[in-house]
Amino acid sequence: MGNVTIRRALLSVSDKAGLVELGQVLSQRGVELVSTGGTAKALRDAGLAVMDISDLTGFPEMMDGRVKTLHPKVHGGLLAVRDNPEHAAAMAEHEIGAIDLVVVNLYPFEATVAKGAERDEVIENIDIGGPSMVRSAAKNHAFVTILTDPADYAGLLAELEAQDGATTYDFRRKMAGKAYAATAAYDAMISQWFAFADQGETFPEMLAITATRREELRYGENPHQRAALYVPKGPHGKGIAQARQLQGKELSYNNYNDADAALELCAEFRGQDPAVIIVKHANPCGVAQGSSLLEAWNGALLCDSVSAFGGIVAVNARLDGATAAAICEIFTEVVVAPDADDDAIAAFAKKKNLRLLLTGDLPDPRRPGLSVKQITGGLLVQSRDNGAITLDDLKVVTKRQPTDQELKDCLFAWTVARHVKSNAIVYAKDGITAGIGAGQMNRRDSSRIAAMKAAEAAEKYGWAQSRAFGSAVASDAFFPFADGLLAAAEAGATAVIQPGGSMRDQEVIDAADAAGLAMVFTGMRHFRH
Repeated sequence: MGNVTIRRALLSVSDKAGLVELGQVLSQRGVELVSTGGTAKALRDAGLAVMDISDLTGFPEMMDGRVKTLHPKVHGGLLAVRDNPEHAAAMAEHEIGAIDLVVVNLYPFEATVAKGAERDEVIENIDIGGPSMVRSAAKNHAFVTILTDPADYAGLLAELEAQDGATTYDFRRKMAGKAYAATAAYDAMISQWFAFADQGETFPEMLAITATRREELRYGENPHQRAALYVPKGPHGKGIAQARQLQGKELSYNNYNDADAALELCAEFRGQDPAVIIVKHANPCGVAQGSSLLEAWNGALLCDSVSAFGGIVAVNARLDGATAAAICEIFTEVVVAPDADDDAIAAFAKKKNLRLLLTGDLPDPRRPGLSVKQITGGLLVQSRDNGAITLDDLKVVTKRQPTDQELKDCLFAWTVARHVKSNAIVYAKDGITAGIGAGQMNRRDSSRIAAMKAAEAAEKYGWAQSRAFGSAVASDAFFPFADGLLAAAEAGATAVIQPGGSMRDQEVIDAADAAGLAMVFTGMRHFRH
């Protein structure tokens, strides 16, 4: 379990980054280089002496390169326990030389899939010999050093320098663990491709989930918890994890969670009129559209300026200086935007702790995918809530028909409600939220809280009446009783949008008619727990 001197190295890589520099140092140290195909050519082109794998095995590479390293003289040289007399005797009998270092990275399966290659090309980029060598070398890490990532070349060279051409057991053990993680992720990507892309499954019998750690965070949801950010391997949507941070301290676990909630709702307005979303504790507390971002900001802020303090802001268009300056007037944790102009960047620069994240684009809110939630002893997996409704999907169920403006407000309120924790109630008027009630155990209380917030805003800003008057109210699920709807009517709502589907739908419809409300059913609910 001590130091092992590197005398022979086998190099076979798809990613040639740093290869020549590594080969040069190894060669200068007297290490014999054994290699395959394009890797051998790259080393020879750099003037290095290289033994072809076919000279080591006594067999030519064959079957278009599918068979070249799957040979006892390779795997025997990797798997032999050097201090085992029987293993040593077998090596001597069959003229198997020890291989002390393996440098392998695998065929670019992920990149091949990402570029939309045809099935035959995808299959050809499933590496067989590479993972086999990696696993053999990693298993025998007591004697063999395995590298699968060019980022580790510098660490190897530092080891060789410090240990007079050898590697320590601790280094080999660490690299072995990393190697098995690499092959596990590689196989997982292949299994996902077969299940989802090739065979069209939604819930495969074996669900392999892999991700790469991007960074460790300061702490988790609470200071006594640890946390890290991981990015999925394989095809995945781009969002907060890929955003470019221009300024501010590092993001916390809660910052990531809240910023993601803000971005997901903001994406609903992709390509539409300027929109501003303010989020607090993963719930929107103000949403508005306007003729400009500044107008939208003012509308969103007035919905619930108390909750907006210390919140997350997301916008659907390039941030300008005037809007940025207005945002800076209150304490804001994070601002998310597709882009920002120089004036906006300069305005935010005065707030050194504010994080500015530029996403470059907004994600597709209707994209497919799976949502995964951990429970004790298992995982709950469901398809993303990417369902959507349009004006044509609405069914008017009351005697009074909604006006065109009420229908617009209904759809706006519905869009926001789907991103509010259940039970969710949202009042909206003229493209601005008037009040939001989130996360209550019954829908009546959510209605009352949303109405209360609207009333508080009216009192604070001296309006003649709450903006809930004349508004549309959205409920993420059906009203099981008329009380929630009546609470909305008392707050001043004139139109209602809800899924419908309750055993008491007729009771609720009758109550709406009695109150003079217009109500539409969507036939689709949006619970968000």
